[in-house]
Amino acid sequence: MNLRAVWRSVLALTIVGFPLTAGQASRGASHPQTDAGPAVPRPEKMDVLKQFSSSFEELSQRSGRAVVQIFVRSYSTAGDEGENNGQLLTAENSSGSGIILTADGYILTNAHVVKNAHAVKVQLNVRAEAEARELGDRTLKRPLAGHIVGVDRDSDLAVIKIDKTNLPYLSFGNSDELKQGEIVLALGNPLGLDNSVSMGVVSAISRQVKPDDPMVYIQTDAPINPGNSGGPLLDTDGRVIGINTFILTQSGGSEGIGFAIPSNIAKDVYTQLRTQGHVHRSQLGIVAETITPAMADGLSLETDHGVIVSDVSPDGAAAHGGLKADDIVVGLNGKPVTSLHQLEANVYRMTPGTKITIRVQRGAEQLDVPIVTEEQEGAQLDALADMMDPVQNVVPQLGIVGLNITKEVLALMPELRRPSGVVVAARQASAPYSGPALQVGDVVYGV
Repeated sequence: MNLRAVWRSVLALTIVGFPLTAGQASRGASHPQTDAGPAVPRPEKMDVLKQFSSSFEELSQRSGRAVVQIFVRSYSTAGDEGENNGQLLTAENSSGSGIILTADGYILTNAHVVKNAHAVKVQLNVRAEAEARELGDRTLKRPLAGHIVGVDRDSDLAVIKIDKTNLPYLSFGNSDELKQGEIVLALGNPLGLDNSVSMGVVSAISRQVKPDDPMVYIQTDAPINPGNSGGPLLDTDGRVIGINTFILTQSGGSEGIGFAIPSNIAKDVYTQLRTQGHVHRSQLGIVAETITPAMADGLSLETDHGVIVSDVSPDGAAAHGGLKADDIVVGLNGKPVTSLHQLEANVYRMTPGTKITIRVQRGAEQLDVPIVTEEQEGAQLDALADMMDPVQNVVPQLGIVGLNITKEVLALMPELRRPSGVVVAARQASAPYSGPALQVGDVVYGV
């Protein structure tokens, strides 16, 4: 059943109901008081409300089958001031939520849910032992081992794989089509309470939480609490239009200010993590800022909108394309650009090597500058860090956490000509090693 049609019926009921109440109140002043009868809607109105409620029940039950609970055993490091001057590893247990996206067990969740994970277990959503018997698989009640396929810290997303087939799964919707005020459902396991659902509306779209962060979010008032992280934000068709990620709160609990990663961003990241194990992102190689009316007046600019370029990296993509300092970016691929955030958010989602056209104002002239985007700096080192196991990969004799050169590492470091050795993924804060300092990205071929 289409919930959008049902919601329109409920909305019509609400609108019709207000004049009726107001009319009865006005008549009360000039007519004798009479028994109003039971304070319930007429039967035909009740049918609409029941239909509305049952539609949400069906949506919740159907979609909830594809939402899992994730249990993580992780290790955090703390300095040891004892005589060994080493590194203490402390075990921690945590949980979150995830979304099954394929019948063969690929699951999307938040990166912070599996941060520093040493072991991952996934509990499928089976409501009762009777249901497990009905499905012919009693093992569904037991947590399954999860394998981390890839992690992307920039977007706070990760992909997990479990060894299971014929699983229920959800599909992505188009977050670009979201409208403020749309009804949404948040599913997950808040505070460890499995199989929970809450309802709310889209409070805002494309919300930028941090001024210097190109990531944007869907803001919702659907209650989200710790443990909901990684669960889906659904539209009324049951499609995933967001990944519940964090809240802003003063009390520590939900205060109606929750944020979800838009599905169109999540879909791109999921695809790259599943196929490559890491995410490639683009940059232009410029320093720029949004033009304000005061800036336009003070600098006597030709336009009062757009993004002014203050510096261009000599060997960057923008320099190779011909972009210059003091150019004003007013368009990208035929669409207007009004802010630096808008420009960064669009380029951020592109695959390195994408050909784009930047429309610039250069003095009194407007011209198109063709640019081929480049790999974002630092992405390689972050990906190496995400691949390491802080327990299995530590090399205390060298004061590093190392990774063997595998095909996954070679994909990140194509410049390596020898398919052997150990690459430095991280350095220990304190270690007995006293030799030359090794840097992240160095390759050790022998000791």
